[in-house]
Amino acid sequence: MSKTVELAIIGAGIRGNGYARFTKHYPDRVKIVAVADPDAVRRERMAKEYDIPPERCFTGYEEFCSHPKMCDAVAICTQDNLHEAPAIACAELKYDILLEKPMAPTEEACRRIADAVRKNGVLLTVCHVLRYTKFTRTLKEILASGEIGEIITMQHLEPVGYWHQAHSYVRGNWRNEKESSNMLLAKCCHDIDWIYDIFGKKCSMIQSFGTLRHFKKSEQPAGAADRCVDCPPRIESLCPYSACKYYFRNRFSRGLRGWPTSVLTNGPETAEKLEEALTCGPYGRCVYACDNDVVDHQVVNMSFEDGTTAAMTMTAFNFAGGRKTRIFGTRGEIDTDSSIITIHNFLHDTTRAVDINTINDGGINSGHGGGDFGLMDCFVSAVAEGDRKCIISGVDNTLNSHLLVFAAEKSRKENTVVFMD
Repeated sequence: MSKTVELAIIGAGIRGNGYARFTKHYPDRVKIVAVADPDAVRRERMAKEYDIPPERCFTGYEEFCSHPKMCDAVAICTQDNLHEAPAIACAELKYDILLEKPMAPTEEACRRIADAVRKNGVLLTVCHVLRYTKFTRTLKEILASGEIGEIITMQHLEPVGYWHQAHSYVRGNWRNEKESSNMLLAKCCHDIDWIYDIFGKKCSMIQSFGTLRHFKKSEQPAGAADRCVDCPPRIESLCPYSACKYYFRNRFSRGLRGWPTSVLTNGPETAEKLEEALTCGPYGRCVYACDNDVVDHQVVNMSFEDGTTAAMTMTAFNFAGGRKTRIFGTRGEIDTDSSIITIHNFLHDTTRAVDINTINDGGINSGHGGGDFGLMDCFVSAVAEGDRKCIISGVDNTLNSHLLVFAAEKSRKENTVVFMD
């Protein structure tokens, strides 16, 4: 490394703290020197943890950007609908930018960010962490070897999880499209981007279907209350989405701390704080009595320029497990759960498996299968060395995959096939 990168965090929530933790493992490579967040608790907590002086603690990106450039790069980890303004302002000040996904909630906003980045010649790295995992790198090596021949089609499943859907997309920050973004963009821009990266070619047509089928008032059991703590015990005990069941009985009472219960208390997790959150806060609401409007299941069909195809399914209605993918080629087939890659060879009628968990890449195997580390590793190196070759989620790649997401949503809402120009 030619120098220690100085980084500012804009948005000191879960994701901002996640990327900041990289510095604890590699303090000689990157240092957190400023923080901007309107929440005083989050701001002060990060300042204390990373020894940030008071004059480098700001109430928001506006205050931060009112000063001359003070460091090498920024990590923008604000809510989805608060990405555009800080990204453009920081580009104008010539900061290299790490931007949490999605890039922005509208096509127009994404294009404005891309224009600002290109105009100012700064580095933009969007946090499509799936591209940076050891799993993805290994899978692409297998595909490039020709072991299964040419890819003809793919099936990809994003199993959100019944509790994660209830936490983040029914009760939580990403429940309402106007306040954040649509479900496909918020949760599955990772997946559309990953499919686009694996195929490595232009998508010519896209089609999508999906609805908010279950988490709505019409599905609320008779006699249920609008808050789980007020629900009759007989009804609450039969509800898989009960906030009392998940946050208290399944997690807190078993000694489990951290995300997602930490989101409810915004600080030390105590029984008193959690009880107050469930009694008064948004995470204690009945899942059938929230202001959510994002879909709870969706399918996306993609046709690429050479006639190859991919189908992606997102569902809230599953128990556990990570993304699952099947890739069908002319000489073989791959079946993977993002941990074990099983390759079936047609020519030799053989099967072999590659266990990603046994591959030691010398990194921090945490956060999206090591993707958070892989992303930060590449971003910090690119900023320090001025070499952007290792950034595989830059402005052009990201804009292209986001345009596919917007096209899929257009298809879903207008019940049509969208042809990509």
